[in-house]
Amino acid sequence: MASTYPEWLFDNSPIPDPLGYGERAVEFLRRLKHPNSSAPGHAFQLYRPFERMVRGIYGPRHPDGRRIVETAFWMVPRGNRKTSLAAALALLHTIGPEKVPAGQVIFAASDREQAGLGFKEAANIVRMDKRLVAATRIYDAHNSAKKITFKAQGVELQAISSDGAAQHGKTPAFVLVDEIHVWKGRDLWEALKSGMVKTSGTLLVIATTAGRGSENIGFDQYEYARRVARGEIDNPAYLPIIFEAANDNDWQDEALWHRVNPGLAHGFPNLDALRTAAKEAEHRPADRAAFKQFNLNIWQAHSRDPLFDMATYDAGKMSLDLADMEALPCFIGVDMSVNGDLTSVVAAWRHDDDRIIVHPWFFVPGDDLKGRAERDGVPYEQWRDDGLITVIDGPVIEPTEVEQHIRELCASFDVREIAFDPHLARMTMQRLHDDGLPAVEMRQGPLTMGPAIGTLERVVNGKALRHGGHPVLRHHFDSVVASRNDTGLVRMHKGKKTDRIDGAVAAVMAVARAAANDNRKSFLDLDPDEFDRLTADAA
Repeated sequence: MASTYPEWLFDNSPIPDPLGYGERAVEFLRRLKHPNSSAPGHAFQLYRPFERMVRGIYGPRHPDGRRIVETAFWMVPRGNRKTSLAAALALLHTIGPEKVPAGQVIFAASDREQAGLGFKEAANIVRMDKRLVAATRIYDAHNSAKKITFKAQGVELQAISSDGAAQHGKTPAFVLVDEIHVWKGRDLWEALKSGMVKTSGTLLVIATTAGRGSENIGFDQYEYARRVARGEIDNPAYLPIIFEAANDNDWQDEALWHRVNPGLAHGFPNLDALRTAAKEAEHRPADRAAFKQFNLNIWQAHSRDPLFDMATYDAGKMSLDLADMEALPCFIGVDMSVNGDLTSVVAAWRHDDDRIIVHPWFFVPGDDLKGRAERDGVPYEQWRDDGLITVIDGPVIEPTEVEQHIRELCASFDVREIAFDPHLARMTMQRLHDDGLPAVEMRQGPLTMGPAIGTLERVVNGKALRHGGHPVLRHHFDSVVASRNDTGLVRMHKGKKTDRIDGAVAAVMAVARAAANDNRKSFLDLDPDEFDRLTADAA
């Protein structure tokens, strides 16, 4: 697959600038001053990759002089001075050579606070130059509309946030969309986009870090930008500038940090701070996911708050022969379904050294298997052909099919408990119980599942889980999103509605029951004489 990396920012290849507009933009930015600049006279520091980015946006032109680039998608990790450059570009269209008389320049963000950050940056740049202060008027009173006006030509730079309905009357010439990965809805986006088509020569710049989840406008733009960057879509009007690591890269490799953080060569972000953050994230899955997202720009498509360290999970893979498990106590978790989700059965065996081995079985309705695969984004047909899932004819999973499989497991293994949520399994549980099989209730409420989820988390992240590398079970583990309340109880959710976590839910039930059982008799199993002897010894 072609790389999305913007090599052209570093290879000194020529950037078309037939009319000199790219050079003009660069010269304007260099004449600005920034309060935090270490350059002489506080001159705005436009480092080489960022200079070439500006040239790539403003230099290429159509024969009639119109700018070729209409949208730029710039995704860079935190700490690379994205906000400073974004504010400078907004001023290029407000008081600089790209301004349009009576034009509207918009700094848009998901909320008022975020929009205010970019606006404050622009206002501080203006205040560094007495000539700019004289030529403009800054409105930034607390709790009032934030606006900078270029008095001579009536150009306005305004900061706006998520009240999209109020923005439909605007006709912006330039829009800076800040941190689109946290935008909750589409109202503001659609209002601004519809306003920009009212006139020609507009420019939309999306400046963001990587996000989490895939059901949002940010992920839509990110995926489109990646396809343009890889050459899958030919759209010269859309310029992708994406600094990201791959999910399978060594996230602790400092060479990788330099590759995806173009500012590191110039001293930002702080390298020592990155080292500290990486060290702290080494044994904390949630911190590691945050480091990958914010410092390596890896979009966390499945898990906004990962419960499991998947690298540790993968390290538990072993060659597994189920025949070797026949002598060990077996605990089964069952996550039943009617339609939509899969039905999952997971068995857990606990060894004397506290290692727990798991193995799953999955059941899927056979109707429209291809459509289900397309909706869920997973290869159900391939999994069926590889024997990884059992496809049940018809639109629903008949409980009797699952019940029969559980009976077969009980005939093959030393099954001590079969844990069900009774919501969808009452009749199945009753039939198994009537036949002397150890069906037990394990309700899906937080007071029951919270501690059980915590147990599975500790077993996985504590390197005590072993498995055969079943790809469907791995996918379900990787799709889990965790939330924690004030008491520390954990809940599991799907990363997006088409994700499946049924195998992880069944594993929680099986592993929690296996971990709670020490494979020895309890006091309740002892005869009275043996009970008296043990309690006397304890006294």
